[in-house]
Amino acid sequence: MTSPFEIPFDGAVIRGEADGFGIPVVFLHSGVTDRRMWGEQMQMLAEEGYHVISYDRRGYGETTTEDVPFNHLIDLEAVLDRLSVHAAILVGASMGGGLAIDFALEHPERTIALVLMGTAVTGAEGYEVDEEVEQLEEAFEYARERGNIGTANRIEAHLWLDGPYGEAGRVTGDARQLFLAMNEIHLNHPELTQEERPESAMDNVHTINAPTLLVVGELDCSDIIALHEDLSEEIENSFAVVIEDTAHFPSLERPDLFNPILGEFLEAVTGHGEDEDEGDGDDGE
Repeated sequence: MTSPFEIPFDGAVIRGEADGFGIPVVFLHSGVTDRRMWGEQMQMLAEEGYHVISYDRRGYGETTTEDVPFNHLIDLEAVLDRLSVHAAILVGASMGGGLAIDFALEHPERTIALVLMGTAVTGAEGYEVDEEVEQLEEAFEYARERGNIGTANRIEAHLWLDGPYGEAGRVTGDARQLFLAMNEIHLNHPELTQEERPESAMDNVHTINAPTLLVVGELDCSDIIALHEDLSEEIENSFAVVIEDTAHFPSLERPDLFNPILGEFLEAVTGHGEDEDEGDGDDGE
């Protein structure tokens, strides 16, 4: 069972949870969810002997903050320092992936490996957005400007959870209810007006040497898939995977497909579990 933690830092109380001992794996959520999106992966890796950590960034989940100058990268550094984590594997979704990239560029010595799912990249430009995506984004802004948070939330569920090219409601059940609950908190959070954004990372991603797993859903937005493909060429030590019949959150929508890929990549990077596998042979032969 995970243990909650609170870290007072620069006008905020950053809340998260951790479990297990061993190689640290830090999970970074997207811009429309919170740390709960990684619940199944946290449990899986804790059981496999990793030290798993997740937290809610400012504006999300249980973290509380004043409207003060802040930087998500500095907050991440503070979380790792307070938890006495020198180096970690960073697993990030969307904006969380962009944050992981920023950290890897700023602190390569603290980055063991990266797992980037439907990732953003700070400063990435020139990727064409489809008409379907533009229409959903315009509908979202219209609903939000008029204070219709429920409608805005459902539109974002269509865009990010279902994917923009099919019908709304493709993904059902617990995954949909969790998405709506997480994003509702963010949509109702008071605006934070003083975020300090890092410099563009796109021109420097080719310098990342850490082993990197790139994952994208087949039904994700075409600009995100194009970015995924470019990163697979720019990051030399990378392995790229497309998960069929999923959109922006394969880990949430199809953990049965995502989790084995994650586990195998981490085992390849760390060697964790190899000794156990070697001990499974039949000594009688």
